[in-house]
Amino acid sequence: MCDELYADDVKESQRLLSRRDFGAISVAAGVSMLLPRAEGAVAVTEEDVNIKTPDGMADCYFVHPSSGTAPGVVVWPDILGLRPAFRTMGKRLAEQGYSVLVVNPFYRSKKAPVVAVGAKFSDPAVSGAVQLLARQLNATTHVTDAKAFIAWLDTQTPVSKTRKMGTTGYCMGGPMVMRTAAAVPGRIGAAATFHGGGLASAAADSPHLLVPQMKAQSLHCVAQNDDMRDPNAKVLLKQAFDKAGLAAEVEVYPAMHGWCAIDSEQYNMEQAERAHARLLSLFGKALA
Repeated sequence: MCDELYADDVKESQRLLSRRDFGAISVAAGVSMLLPRAEGAVAVTEEDVNIKTPDGMADCYFVHPSSGTAPGVVVWPDILGLRPAFRTMGKRLAEQGYSVLVVNPFYRSKKAPVVAVGAKFSDPAVSGAVQLLARQLNATTHVTDAKAFIAWLDTQTPVSKTRKMGTTGYCMGGPMVMRTAAAVPGRIGAAATFHGGGLASAAADSPHLLVPQMKAQSLHCVAQNDDMRDPNAKVLLKQAFDKAGLAAEVEVYPAMHGWCAIDSEQYNMEQAERAHARLLSLFGKALA
């Protein structure tokens, strides 16, 4: 799992940084929870919702423009799940004109948040707990959840029924994005992953094998250390999209795994903002 490798990266970074430097980074990460409001941001309405799936009731965060309709977007968080950081990130996307559903992927076992505010994956107690939750998910649960969430969005007044939807995912959410795009190709017009793990491999259920079932335009932002470990993954991914004739941007970013989540120990504001700008560009074209 990509997040297990991420823990090793965090430990190495902490070893190389002085206490003073690491403290400064931690403060910066905390401040980043207050992301600047984008120019032209619209007023939004936010609420906690419960969505029926084949396996129970999923608690999620729904935020959307306060007036009119907008394309729906499903956000799959990283292994630490639905928490304040992803609420902030989801709200920011909604302020830019999207009806955003940030899901709790672990609803079968525990309501969000599944970790305390400020919890870090580098803490063995935290990583052990969330890895146990993550092991209960698989390709089948990804698909059944995706279909349930997309169907729910299509019943919501703030969600446009005439414009395609988008989906984004971080770390373990990457495969969920690809399976969502393949499971509901008629509704998903844009799919984006950020430091996603296990997108393309030799596994029989590798997500890249589903590309022929997709219709979405895609964006895959790869962490430099993930690419170093498996440089062939991006090649397999590009080849799959090229063969299917689908537009896809696959790029390795000069940042470490986890760099986009604003509460991550590897958060890189410059590269996260760059990735966010690419996401908005993709949505602007594919969900118009």
